[in-house]
Order: sequence, then structure tokens, then C-alpha cells
Amino acid sequence: LTVMSYDRYVAICKPLHYGTLLGSRACVHMAAAAWGAAFLNALLHMANTFSLPLCQGNAVEQFFCEIPQILKLSCSHSYLREAGISVFGVCLEFGCFVFIVVSYVQIFRAVLRIPFEQGRHKAFSTCLPHLIVVSLFVSTAWFAYLKPPSVSSPSLDLVVSVLYSVVSPAVNPVIYSLKNQQLKNAVRELM
Repeated sequence: LTVMSYDRYVAICKPLHYGTLLGSRACVHMAAAAWGAAFLNALLHMANTFSLPLCQGNAVEQFFCEIPQILKLSCSHSYLREAGISVFGVCLEFGCFVFIVVSYVQIFRAVLRIPFEQGRHKAFSTCLPHLIVVSLFVSTAWFAYLKPPSVSSPSLDLVVSVLYSVVSPAVNPVIYSLKNQQLKNAVRELM
């Protein structure tokens, strides 16, 4: 999502430099950074959760092993270790969130300076789907991890985790591919 916000920023604020700023080499570097950061974060959490002793069985009340669900099964109080690892994840996610916000502030400043209504509409229409996906992901992920335990219920936890872990990544390529005119025509014919 962070890389996509940078893509939107360059496309709207620096359209003449798009090819040079987002060439194949830059795209490979950004993809490698995103995958590397995600892999490191997942590796730290995985190493920590595999070292936890489970005394309340091994059945997780989710469709995948989410960290809060695994911590509920643990009989040790290793929350301090998990908190340290979570600090890394929060810093990484906060950095990405700040980058997205700064990108969109710059985008909105540039779009509001466009003198023609049609130009502003086109620029906003390219950003709106991404902003919807970012909002869905951020709000559901924050709710999943920052809600008080008293609000927790297995069905609510399941719905929230599906929203941020399945729906957001699945909807994102669909939204971006709908900008393709050939795909739009194919969808219209199908309907």
C-alpha cells in the first residue's frame, strides 16, 4: 500500500518524471524492500510464537494463527518479548502510514491546484480506490490489535481478521485492474 501511494504521488505530482522515478529498477527495489520488511517481521513473530509453551491446547479460534490468538493459548507470560517484537512491527507500520499520509497530502495539494474540474476529477478517481483500500486495511487492523479484550468475541475477531488479511489484498488488484479500458469493456459485456 505504501508503494502504491508513492506510485500515485509520482503519477500525479511528477508525471513527466514517472518513467525515470518508477522504472523497472526502482520497482524491483521497492518490491524487495516491501517483501524483505514483511519477511523480517513475520520471521521475528514466528520465532517468538514457536518458542511459547502452549498449555491450553493448540486449537486456534481463527482461520489462521494470528498472534493474539496464540498468546491466548500460551501459559507463559512472555508478553514482554512479544511486545518488543511488536514495537518493531508498529514502527514499521507507522512509518508506512506516515509515508502514505504525506504522499496524499502532497497529492491533494497538487490536485486542488488543477484549474479544470475534469482534471481534478480524473486525479481524484485514480486515488480514491487506493484510499478506500488503505482505510479498510488500517481501520480493521487497528481495531483487531488495539481493541480492549472485553470487546473480543470469536466471531468479531474472525470478521475483522478476514477484512484486513483477505479482503484488502484481494480487492486491491481488482480495483487497479478496473482502470484498464479493455477489462472494463469485458466486464460490461459479461454483465
